[in-house]
Parts: sequence; structure tokens; C-alpha cells
Amino acid sequence: MSVFSSKDFDGHEQVVFCNDSDTSLKAIIAIHNRKLGPALGGCRMYPYASDEEALRDVLRLSRGMTYKSALAGLPLGGGKAVIIGDPFTGKSEALMRAMGRFIDSLGGRYIGAEDSGTGVKDIQWMAQETAHVAGFRERRTTAGPRSGDPSPSTAYGVFVGIRAAVLHALNSTHLDGVKVAIQGLGHVGMHLAERLHNAGARLWVCDPVAARVHEAQERFGAVAVPLDEIHSQKVDVFAPCAMGAVINDRTLPQLKARIVAGAANNQLDENRHALELHRRGILYAPDYVINAGGIIDIYFEIHGDDEVAEMVKLEEIGDTLSEIFAEAGETGKTTAEIADRIAERRFMRIAKGTSASAVA
Repeated sequence: MSVFSSKDFDGHEQVVFCNDSDTSLKAIIAIHNRKLGPALGGCRMYPYASDEEALRDVLRLSRGMTYKSALAGLPLGGGKAVIIGDPFTGKSEALMRAMGRFIDSLGGRYIGAEDSGTGVKDIQWMAQETAHVAGFRERRTTAGPRSGDPSPSTAYGVFVGIRAAVLHALNSTHLDGVKVAIQGLGHVGMHLAERLHNAGARLWVCDPVAARVHEAQERFGAVAVPLDEIHSQKVDVFAPCAMGAVINDRTLPQLKARIVAGAANNQLDENRHALELHRRGILYAPDYVINAGGIIDIYFEIHGDDEVAEMVKLEEIGDTLSEIFAEAGETGKTTAEIADRIAERRFMRIAKGTSASAVA
């Protein structure tokens, strides 16, 4: 298995393979870029079919975090970690603490947080071995105490992004009656469903956990859809909120939505799928832009809770997407390409000596 010749290797600064025989931990940490600051990104746990699949995921996810922080205006770089294992049966305190020790060995170059397959408790276990994790401390808000789970902020950012996409593509200033298909009802997907329901949207949902689908039916009047049919519903918005690569050669021709806007990372299986979406007149909200709410939340946990400033940053997700949509329309480029260009311009400023705070 080669790292440097992988098609997903993008000049990553460091890729670390972690093995702990006492706990059977097998993990990979990838640091993509630290020009804007330390590489912050979640630690995912998933039963990858192969080591190559895990490597591809961590390389793509870490790159996305670099671009995500840049477009969110945060002085952070991009990194990610993946633990190869079943999050339902393979977890233990000892395993998570071993992961914490590996993170600690990087000396703060990478800061871990929760992700798909991990939660607040897992990060708390890691925190017993390292100071370089975040997103697990109880926080005080005007609405009362809340856990460090950044999922509500991620969901709110996606909600803001969907509003911006609906305004651009459907010329509607509200979501009342807008039809949305949500793929995945985990922490983020369920919070998003609640916000969309409260805004008057109509929901179609799927999830491998039947209880989650039932909850969405009971609470939001959602329509349950089979897992392999959610992308092909006749809706206005398709919102992927589970694993990546859901826009691919098989699913893309079946899309009937006018908009793709959701919380999942790496929604495009390959970069060329952005061009195909563009050709079909489907507006794509680049995933690392619309799902930046979580990293914004964690940034403010690390640098001092400021609810007003955090809310401003979350609302800026919609402004950034509107800018991307407009520039894409003016230039004929894809929204993915425009998002990359804006992020890369920020990297260039740093390379030329502009401070991270000035870029932000």
C-alpha cells in the first residue's frame, strides 16, 4: 500500500499509521496542511473493508478539513484520524486511551475531536492521555448547559446553507413546503430534520437504524424511504448526512433534486462528478463549506465560548455559499472549483506572509 502514489495524496505533511497490540487498535492519522494553524479534525471509527479504503478516506477527509477551515475563516489547518473497527462492538476505554497516546505523540500538530462512529465519551477517554483533543467539555450557554457535542452546530450550519441554496436555485426566501430527502439520521441528520421541520419543510428520510426512522416519522411526519432509494426521490433538496462518495456514477443519473446540500464529508466520489452535477443543472453546495458548523463550534470551545461570535460565524456559511454560487454562475465553473479557488487564495496569502488572523 503506497501513500505517495495514492490518487488521494495531496501533498499531505504527515501520515501516521498507529498500531497498539494490547488493545488491537489500528488507526491512521493524516495531517494535510498547517499553513493556517494546527490541524484540527475529527477521529472517525468505521469497519473499513481494507486498509486501502481507510487510507483513502483519511487522506480525502484531512484535505477537506484544510479547505473547510480556510473557507470558514478559522486559523486552523486540516487533519483527520480514522480507527479501523466497528464502533458498535469494537470500542473500549483502553482502545480510546491508546488512540489518545498516539495523538499526544504528535505534539499538538493534530487536534482530534468526535466524528462518525465516535462520541463525547470516546474523546473524554482520549483526553485522559492527551491535551490535544476537543469537543467534549460541558459548556454553559444562555439556554443552559450543553455537552461538547458539535453536532447541533453542524446541523445549524447545514440548515443555513440549505436556505442559501434554496434562495439561489429556487428563488425562495423560505423553506415552507420545500421537499428535502435526508440520507442518515445520526446526530447531525436528526438535528437537521428538526430544524427543517420547524421551518415548514417536508421530509423524506432513511437510516440503517430503524428506530431513528421511526422517530423522524413520529416527530416530523417524515416519509420513510429504503436506503438505496433516498437519492432518487422527487424532492427539491437531497441532503447526504451519512458517509461519503454518495454522488457517484450509479446515483448521479438518478438524482431528481435541484440541489445537493448536506452534512456528509466527501459527497462526490470523484471530482468529475461536480462537473456532471453542473451540466445537469443541479446546484451543489460544496460539502466542506456547508458542514463547517462543527469545526466552528470546536474552535470557540478551544478559544473561549462566545455565543454571539459563534452564531455570526455559523450564519456566514450561508454568505460564503452565496458568494460561491454567484461566482460559479458568472464564470461557468463548478461550485466545487470556485470553493477550492477561494480557499487556495487564502493559503497563498499565508505563504506570502499574511497572518492567519488577517485572512480570517
